[in-house]
Amino acid sequence: MPAKIIQRNQTPYNTVDVDTVTIDIIESALRNARFEMDTVLFRTAMSPGIREQHDEFPMIANVEGKMVVGQFGSFIWGFMQGYAGTIEEGDVFFTNDPYSVNGAVSHANDWLMLMPIYKDGRLLSWAAMFGHMTDIGGKVPGSLPTDARQIYEEGFLVPPIKMYKGGKLQEDVLKIILHNCRLPHWNLSDFNAIAAALRTANLRCIEIAARFGDDVYFSALAAMLERNKRAMRELIRRTVPETRQHFEDYVCDDGLNMGPYKIACAMWREGDKCIFDFAGTDPQSISSINFLLNEEMFKMFAGIYMIMVFDPQILFNDGFYDLMEVRIPSGTLLKPLKPAALSCRTHALGRIFDVLGGLLGQGNPDFLCAAGFSDSPHFMYSGYDKHGDWYQLYQITFGGIPGKPFGDGPDGHSLWPAFTNVPNEFLESYFPLRIEVYETLADSGGAGKFRGGNGLRIGYRFLEPGEISIHDDRWLTYPWGVNGGEPGARSKKTLVRKDGSQQLLASKLDHVKVEAGDMLLADTWGGGGCGDPLERDAAKVLFDVAAGLVTVEGARRYGVVIKGDSVDATATQQLRGQMAQARGPKKLFNRGFESIEELKSRCQAETGLPPPSAPQFMQWARRLTGAA
Repeated sequence: MPAKIIQRNQTPYNTVDVDTVTIDIIESALRNARFEMDTVLFRTAMSPGIREQHDEFPMIANVEGKMVVGQFGSFIWGFMQGYAGTIEEGDVFFTNDPYSVNGAVSHANDWLMLMPIYKDGRLLSWAAMFGHMTDIGGKVPGSLPTDARQIYEEGFLVPPIKMYKGGKLQEDVLKIILHNCRLPHWNLSDFNAIAAALRTANLRCIEIAARFGDDVYFSALAAMLERNKRAMRELIRRTVPETRQHFEDYVCDDGLNMGPYKIACAMWREGDKCIFDFAGTDPQSISSINFLLNEEMFKMFAGIYMIMVFDPQILFNDGFYDLMEVRIPSGTLLKPLKPAALSCRTHALGRIFDVLGGLLGQGNPDFLCAAGFSDSPHFMYSGYDKHGDWYQLYQITFGGIPGKPFGDGPDGHSLWPAFTNVPNEFLESYFPLRIEVYETLADSGGAGKFRGGNGLRIGYRFLEPGEISIHDDRWLTYPWGVNGGEPGARSKKTLVRKDGSQQLLASKLDHVKVEAGDMLLADTWGGGGCGDPLERDAAKVLFDVAAGLVTVEGARRYGVVIKGDSVDATATQQLRGQMAQARGPKKLFNRGFESIEELKSRCQAETGLPPPSAPQFMQWARRLTGAA
């Protein structure tokens, strides 16, 4: 049964002609309102993940729930698929259950709140926002258990409900939710901050409609969506070939020593429509790395990627969605069946962007970017300090951004929209730790005409006994290079005990005991290189060496010989000639390995860590679906 929208005023909006200037003014006003939502949230929230890192996503949508401005759209579409009650003025909806909303949020830590915006008794717009909560209960601090087998182990789940009814907060419901969190004061603050941001959007949308007229507001939003559709139709025609393109990448492991897990996707164009087909993706995992990928959300990912690579002048919204068709087989890593665990879906989420890059670049090698999104490493540290007070840190760290056809990848930077790091001063002020190392890793970016960004090394010195969790990937497979570029370096995590002994940690671990004086050295991956390294300007290589981004030895990967503080031109010319002759033809994609088995053997020899074993995918899938 679909949701029922209750309105005192049943008069439909009239579609009217709106001039371009008015459309642009309304669009700018809505964009300002969206950024005002961010500002309200950042100044009110308490958790560092939202307050400092900006792990939240706002949007303002039309009456149908199509995003007009925002970062990540499609929340409302998934919500409307899972909610069968009434929608009334003054309501604010809440959910964190991915399965109830078809993946509108993809793990339970994301609290999604939606507000229907009414004016004079009619539904005018929607506002929505979700933010990642540091903790929602469950079996581990941070609520992201690597070894969870079912979503019920990951914390409490709330289906779509009215958290506010007619403007009144359902306080008893909120109390039950907060009672299940380890940091209820953080959750309450973040909840109130999201609600305040929605009320801000509500006021601004009503103001804009009052200024221009309801029919003009309604028609301007429709025109903005149609304008985006026209631009995306032309972009799809120009950039997506009718010939089927196919690409594969891997999530290295699942934290239970099984993997790697293949994500496969094919792409082609039929007329004006772009088809994405994930047939061939491995069946779902028994651990928590599954990613419930909402089809509308993937359209948003693909649209953003295409716009940023091919035509950044296009203003992004949901107008183009019917120009894409997304096929994701049920029971796979990207469409797991309930109650599969989902909390650590970030590895697959990050890998989706690398897959998109590989697909869209094959037919347009001049626009092909290397791999480097790859992951979104999580670090958690918790325990009781010397005063008996509970502390709990959740932090996202960053790796190297890939090289691209028009420039180098930034070093130690986020590819998530508008994300920032948690300042070291903040960490040291609020948590019992000290940041003793914070630097880019020289030579970790893949060599290329355009260098891949270097990864980061962060050294956490622990000042109190506690436990840490690490959720990372790209420790087995490399962020691949393109058009002759080399792959970036892999990630690594080393625990240095206070007695000087060292332990190389697996990429996905919970409940690692640490003592005061221990230090974790967390190395993230480097971005892949783009283009022939031998074509890189030797002066740029010299600059990178002087800046500490490339070593003197690493400069030789570009065929550049550095002596003292200058380039040896004669030796460089000779070395480049030798390297060009020895390497053979340039590769469109350079993954750094020829086969998964060869890669596993090499990785075990290099690190001493046991390589993941091939999981019993089909046996598990048959049992889960009742086919066995």
